[in-house]
Amino acid sequence: MASITFGGNPATTIGELPQVGAKTPDFKLTKTDLTDVTLSDFLGSKLVLNIFPSVGTGVCAQSVRQFNQEVANMDGVKVLCISKDLPFAQKEFCGAEGIHNVEMLSDYKAGKFGSEYGVTLLDGPFEGLLSRSVVIVDADGTVVYTEQVGEIGEEPDYSKALEAVKNA
Repeated sequence: MASITFGGNPATTIGELPQVGAKTPDFKLTKTDLTDVTLSDFLGSKLVLNIFPSVGTGVCAQSVRQFNQEVANMDGVKVLCISKDLPFAQKEFCGAEGIHNVEMLSDYKAGKFGSEYGVTLLDGPFEGLLSRSVVIVDADGTVVYTEQVGEIGEEPDYSKALEAVKNA
């Protein structure tokens, strides 16, 4: 379990992020068109898993905007923005914001992604949602970088994540 904070108050996750050097755990998530995807649909590309509680909050929305901008000119990289938001809300957000360089994915159906990646919040105001974290995966499906953001209300370290993508 990771010990993090929300507004300075303690919060814990169900587990730990996948280990650097390990194979990335498989997942099944739902796209904004309500079709499902798995990890195998993205193999061959470097992946940025931008995981967060809800695109309806300012910091989460900013992480989507930032990664959308940063990867616009990066070949072979896909950003997967993962939350438990309904696909309808994710699609509406991207349409309103003009976001086209990331793929919004929802864990609303099975809710297993949070357990498999160790990011489901066990307590606090966001209990049951996903904690803010980043996982970078190389084109072969190996984890090369992780960040569990210590304070839910803070943004991830974009520069470190993007450096890991470039070096993957």
